[in-house]
Amino acid sequence: MNYYWQQFNAFSIAYLNDLQGEILACPYFAVNNLNRDFVGTKGFSVVFQRSHLAEVERQFPFFKLYLERALQASCNAFYLNPLLLKEGSRVDPHIDRSLRSYCKAIEPPAIVSVLYVRVPSELQGGELVLRNHKQQVGQIKPQVNVLLYFQGDLTHAINPVKTSGIRLSLVCEQYSLDDAELRDIPEFTIESRAVKSKSNVKR
Repeated sequence: MNYYWQQFNAFSIAYLNDLQGEILACPYFAVNNLNRDFVGTKGFSVVFQRSHLAEVERQFPFFKLYLERALQASCNAFYLNPLLLKEGSRVDPHIDRSLRSYCKAIEPPAIVSVLYVRVPSELQGGELVLRNHKQQVGQIKPQVNVLLYFQGDLTHAINPVKTSGIRLSLVCEQYSLDDAELRDIPEFTIESRAVKSKSNVKR
């Protein structure tokens, strides 16, 4: 079974450079709003249903190419977040269920996609470790411009980063929800410690 797969040279370097600049300059970018597993990290999150993909692309046009490439046709709800780690940062083992704050009974995402936007050239640490129950099924060293997909129910962690510079990725949890679950999910909202979103849309 393939627990993960990678696409190399996924985008142009010009797009990656623009993406990095836009993420770091975004007013929502701050100390992470994610849970305590994300130690010393920065980012923000965009929650949306497929019906509001155009609104995401309107407010964050720099995400458009990534979303066109990464989103799976079978999925209808998404949790998108840039994730920055620096020296001393780490992510402890967890299974993604970031939409659980809206729907308590939600299952893990069908798939998680990760684009490595920037990686220190001499990176030590910072590997993504994937486990299926107690069995390690992958340890991925980040490489710039790799688009990685992994099975959404895997426990995963990021080893502590031991070098200077930034490790920046763009992560999207992709869910396939039934109608009842989808009713609990915002059509579009932004989660950030920096700025309160004025764009919450919920039916």
